[in-house]
Amino acid sequence: MENNTIHVRMLGTFSLSRGDQEINDNGNRSKKVWLLLAYMIYSRGRPVSNEELSALLWSEGGDSVNPLNALKTMFHRVRSSLDQLGEGSGHELLLRSRGGYSWNGKAPLTLDIDEFEALCHKAEKAKSTEETISLCLQAVELYEGDFLSKLSSEPWVVPIAAYYHQLYLQTVLELLPLLRQTGRIAEIVRVCRSAIAVEPYNEALYCHLLRSLLDLGEDREAAKVYEEMRDLFYANFGIMPSEEAVSLYREAVRTVNDRTLSPDSVLSQLRETSKDRGALYCDYDFFRAIYQALARALERSGDAVHLGLISVCDKDGAELPKRSLDRVMENLQDTIRSNLRRGDVACQCSVSQFLLLLPQANYENSCMVCSRVVKAFARQYPHSPATLRVTVHPLEPNLL
Repeated sequence: MENNTIHVRMLGTFSLSRGDQEINDNGNRSKKVWLLLAYMIYSRGRPVSNEELSALLWSEGGDSVNPLNALKTMFHRVRSSLDQLGEGSGHELLLRSRGGYSWNGKAPLTLDIDEFEALCHKAEKAKSTEETISLCLQAVELYEGDFLSKLSSEPWVVPIAAYYHQLYLQTVLELLPLLRQTGRIAEIVRVCRSAIAVEPYNEALYCHLLRSLLDLGEDREAAKVYEEMRDLFYANFGIMPSEEAVSLYREAVRTVNDRTLSPDSVLSQLRETSKDRGALYCDYDFFRAIYQALARALERSGDAVHLGLISVCDKDGAELPKRSLDRVMENLQDTIRSNLRRGDVACQCSVSQFLLLLPQANYENSCMVCSRVVKAFARQYPHSPATLRVTVHPLEPNLL
């Protein structure tokens, strides 16, 4: 019976296997062949009418002159593909019924989405931590990608894919604290990396991964993961990571010496080695630390410090297309660094904005500095589609 069972995978790659034979959607067959086959398997247990199938295959309006003949042709192609699982498999598995077709419910079949869902629900009812971990691990191992990922734009696929995606994410986020509780840190790293490949915009996954890499002493890798996450969030949403993620990053990049240092060694390590004449350019979280340090110092000194904000938009004040914006931001960064003093600090604070920290400069001088940057950019890139808008604000002392 096992050799006669059809094993179907729909999470990630769509494939069917029987014995040592397999077909999958990695080949060059028509997308409609795989769409029709997937729909028939998912709709197993009920007959599907010709009208429903025609609407599925030709919903974009490219109706055939004779839709019934076109449908017969498509089923012939699907059956030919199924015949690779064994002679006659196509007619065995896809049955003609009055006014439509159905999947043969008597043919033994396993489906990864059914197994995945069952494991997730069993894990919810497990009576011990070890049993929960075991069931969750089995479930997440089954999830090799979103439901029918190559058909993700099909309207009927979208809500089903969203359901399994959410169930997967929920299972992973329940599993990770249990792995930490039982000291299985390396497994957290493995599960997080797989989950981030599926859901690259969930910050909780990154925080679990960063914390675990730090626990394993892989500080450099943790810093790399954070920087990749920060750039991804910048590029797609124009937002910064949370304070929790930033705190983990700071822990990853801090330098702690394993021996006592002489004063000369301390000064040597602190001394800047860069010969750049322009502003100090840094990440937003380090910029915040510098800003907060200067705000504290203002309580006593009363020195003038101003903050410049340069925003990029098109000539009508709307957002630039992403490709144009990326090029403008790269060019503007170079312009900022070369037109500020060495004592100034700059960073990118959103997908379309830069912050400038201008110590020992009054309001008028700070406006002149920002104007110099804008004019230099216009001179160097006269055909740029960007308009630069500038605001200048005094840095408020920290009076807490």
